[in-house]
Amino acid sequence: MPAITNRRKFLGYAGSTALTLLMGQRALAAPQYSEFAFIEAEGFDDLGGWELDQQSMDQMGSPYLLAHGLGIPVKDATTTLNLPSAGTYRVWVRTKDWVAPWKAPGAPGKFQLLINDKPIKETFGTKGDQWHWHDGGTVKLDKKNKLSLHDLTGFEGRCEAILFCKDPNFVPSNNLEKLTRFRRKLLGLPDKPSKAGHFDLTVVGGGLAGTCAAISAARNGLKVALVQDRPVLGGNASEEVRVWPEGHTNKAPYPHVGDIVNEILTDKPKRGNMNGMPAEYFDDQKKLSVVEREPNITLFINNRAIQTSGTPDSITGVTIQDTITAEQKYITSDFFADCTGDAVIGHLAKADYEYEVKQLMGSTNLFSLLDASNEEQVLKCECKDKAALAAQYKEGKHEQPFPRCPWALDLSNKPFPGRDHPKLSGFSRKWYWESGFDKDQVNDIELIRDHNFRAIFGAWDAIKNVDKKFPNHRLGWVAFIAGKRESRRLLGDVILDGKDFMDMKEYNDGCFPCSWHIDLHFPQKKFQKGFEGNEFISDYTRGKDYKYSGTYWAPYRCLYSRNIKNLFMAGRDISVTKSGLGPVRVMKTCGMMGEIVGKAAALCVQNKTTPRGIYQKYLPQLKVLMQQPGTKSA
Repeated sequence: MPAITNRRKFLGYAGSTALTLLMGQRALAAPQYSEFAFIEAEGFDDLGGWELDQQSMDQMGSPYLLAHGLGIPVKDATTTLNLPSAGTYRVWVRTKDWVAPWKAPGAPGKFQLLINDKPIKETFGTKGDQWHWHDGGTVKLDKKNKLSLHDLTGFEGRCEAILFCKDPNFVPSNNLEKLTRFRRKLLGLPDKPSKAGHFDLTVVGGGLAGTCAAISAARNGLKVALVQDRPVLGGNASEEVRVWPEGHTNKAPYPHVGDIVNEILTDKPKRGNMNGMPAEYFDDQKKLSVVEREPNITLFINNRAIQTSGTPDSITGVTIQDTITAEQKYITSDFFADCTGDAVIGHLAKADYEYEVKQLMGSTNLFSLLDASNEEQVLKCECKDKAALAAQYKEGKHEQPFPRCPWALDLSNKPFPGRDHPKLSGFSRKWYWESGFDKDQVNDIELIRDHNFRAIFGAWDAIKNVDKKFPNHRLGWVAFIAGKRESRRLLGDVILDGKDFMDMKEYNDGCFPCSWHIDLHFPQKKFQKGFEGNEFISDYTRGKDYKYSGTYWAPYRCLYSRNIKNLFMAGRDISVTKSGLGPVRVMKTCGMMGEIVGKAAALCVQNKTTPRGIYQKYLPQLKVLMQQPGTKSA
């Protein structure tokens, strides 16, 4: 592993054959020189204040670094570059102007490339509405060089890779297939992934649903692989996204369904709105510790599933890729559980699913504020410039200016929630800052997240610089990982509909309790004018037509695929209609689905049957397991 990490940090040179793989259409001939260097931004020695963002990895081929400083430039990311020889090289940086899709002025994602602490002439992040190789001109390099990514704004600058080439006429390609082949050849990685072992159950997705599924299966005797593409577990319930988990657990007649959910969540009680609270309230270490204590679980953290193999009606293996080293591994398994939210595994395996990019529930990036005149808030600040903020406090400098944001949504004369409230209570930590209602929540998530940024920064600009209010307040934390609500839904033997909840339709295989109302989101009309198609505030369904009586036990047959015989699912990608998604998508409910999937998978192995076979022949055994405590081996 260390050797691979080092190769990803920088590559001194390789033969012109490798460079030809990256040749763009404008290049007329093979590269004149073989000397070049390719540096993955995520492989820098020190990321400084830059964040690793993998959520668009499938669309652009790689994670990237994000300068998420909330308007204050972040600390430089740095690395060392050793070259075969000094000389003049042309430099290319893979980046984008992230507000260009809206033709917005200002290029807020500006950053510089420093070589031995000196900036080159070109400023990056200022061109192009798509990821591309931004030409930085020619530079003189020593054999050994210090490289730095120097953020200029704190407003979401992004860098994916850097290329130096001695051939001044070489133009790299933006073709994703070419770029992927080029990366893997330079990294010295094999064409085929290494074998990571065989498991009884592979769970892909480490949100509450996937984490609970893995723990449940492991405690019922299975050898489990848990794959998660972020450095933390919990998904929307993690400190990265901070949506407070909802849903009632431990309900009759199966009072132990929910044991694992409650075991891995924080003990802190809910008091009012808990969305966007400090990281301690989401206690990611607790989730990780529970998983790491399970001897039957092998955790593949910071790994993203990118491919499946198998037959038309079953999956035999999944290829995963490390989001930092790019190393690929191949996991084989008897059973799989898709807990990705976006139904990534099911989609790759051609499982039946529903998904229409129209009138969707959007994604949210929660945010919170802090008062720089409040010592307690300053001491607990999660911002990247905490030391500077504390020093200002001691000096009595509490005022927190915020730059004008001409590239953000222009809300200078527009209404938005909390603008007129004297205490900002309706502004921060609210679920309804949401967008992407008619955008592809899978393939356009970077665009959707960025629109959320434009709304947040535009609103705060209006409050601070137009309304001249709250001079001592500042943005304290903003999620850069989007909190999704809706995308693909895999289809099972039962497709649960909202009407089933309203009619309290009983199923003989009811296995997890639902208590949330039929909660569907849509753009809020009050704030829609002028932003049609790019709305940023949502509303929700309410009233007697969306509330059902009591606890509803949803059927087990929603938790496995109807056409892939060894595929389970848990989370918001289970077998429901759009209206059926409303009550099941809250996270404690999703976690209980995972608990049931883990128990059912154990019975599949024990009885040598399929997920469908559990319902057909072994449902009584599943109900017996559902009566057993989840906090110890059944």
